This record gives sequence, C-alpha cells and structure tokens, in this order.
Amino acid sequence: MRIRGIVITRPSRALAMAGVLAGLLFTAEFVCLYIALDLTAVSRASIIFYSMPVFLALAAHFWIEGERLTRVRGFGLLLAMAGVIWVLVDRDNGEANLIGDLAALGAALGWGGIALTVRVTALAQEKPEVQLLWQLAVSSVLLMVFAPFFGPLLRDLAPIHFAGLLFQVFAVASFGYLFWFFLMKRYPASGVASFSFLSPAFSVLMGWMLLGEDIGGEIFGGLVLVALGLVFINRKPST
Repeated sequence: MRIRGIVITRPSRALAMAGVLAGLLFTAEFVCLYIALDLTAVSRASIIFYSMPVFLALAAHFWIEGERLTRVRGFGLLLAMAGVIWVLVDRDNGEANLIGDLAALGAALGWGGIALTVRVTALAQEKPEVQLLWQLAVSSVLLMVFAPFFGPLLRDLAPIHFAGLLFQVFAVASFGYLFWFFLMKRYPASGVASFSFLSPAFSVLMGWMLLGEDIGGEIFGGLVLVALGLVFINRKPST
C-alpha cells in the first residue's frame, strides 16, 4: 500500500465500527473453519462452507439494492439449500461429525457476513486494500489470543509449515483476498460469490486423491444440487 501510494486516513466512527465488525466476522469464520476441518472430512466441510453464496444471495435480496431474488433465482436457492441439507443429514459416513458440520456452516455464515459488510457499511467506500487491512489487523490479534486454547503455539515445526505460511501470505492474503474484494466492489455480490463454488469441486477431488477420503453418493448429489442452484441464482432475467 505504501509503494502504491494508498493512504490510510484517520477512520471515522462509522468506518471503525464497520472495520471491527468485518474483523470479528473474519476471526469467527476461520475459527469455525479450522474446527470443522479437524472434526469432519474435507469434502463435507468444503461443500457446507462453500454454500456461502446461497446465504449471501438471500441476504442481498433484503440488504443490497438491485440484487433481489426472482422466482428463478429463488428456485435456485431452494435447490442449493436442498444440496446442503442432503450433505448435513447423512450420518452414515464414518467421517461425518455434527459439530464439525455445524462449524463449517458457521464459517459459511461468517464469510457471507463479511461480503455483506463490505457492501452495505462505510467499508463500501474504501479501497479493497483498506477493507482487507481492517480484517487482518483485527483478526491477527484475536486469533493469537485464541491460539493457546487449541494447543501449544509451536509444535513439530517442519519446512512444509513455513512453506504453507508463505503460501498464505503471498497467494491467499496478498492476492486472493485482495482480488476478491476488488471484484466485490465492481460486480453484484451474489454473482461474484457464486464462482466460489468452483473451490469445493477441487477440494472434493483433492480430498480423495491426496487424503484418501471416501466420496459417497451424498457428496456428489449435494454437489450437483448446489451447482444447479447457483446456476439459477445467477441467471440473468430476459429483457
């Protein structure tokens, strides 16, 4: 931000409140997500977590002008919700865990809340870099406070952990999140969010390829229903 000449001005009360709210949601999202990944299968957590566009589309109907749900989009919402419910109610899979599933759902709601916050609060007037800075500044402090409750701060360090940290810093935070907020400022929130569903498709395959996780019929069924639902949610009305 300094190199690009992006100035951080003294925040107004409204901006500070919006920034802290986004940071709290960011913190809750990742606490829930990492709990979910500890308790349930990656494939299940991914489908539930990436149902976020469904909840965001519903919220945008009431809170964001120009993003109201039509009958077609409403039908898509029902399809996608049916897919998530299908995944949630199946308890035959040995890797299923109700608390883990609910934590993944909480993470999805937190993510959707962030997207809504940067569109309807004072953060909407700020550059994507400032939006991201508020979230990282608040969450970095809170997550360090919460960290000791999940075990020792340093444990079994290996080169792969440092590689993972560098990937998070450069690929995820410095590019992925920033580009996400760049898109959120320029296009309909529900439309941008729907493309996130590409991620669980890769996650399901990687869970099977790299972790040896079983992929049952409910995973594919839920995946198909949510995918079809998102197609209808993003279908443009005829003119």
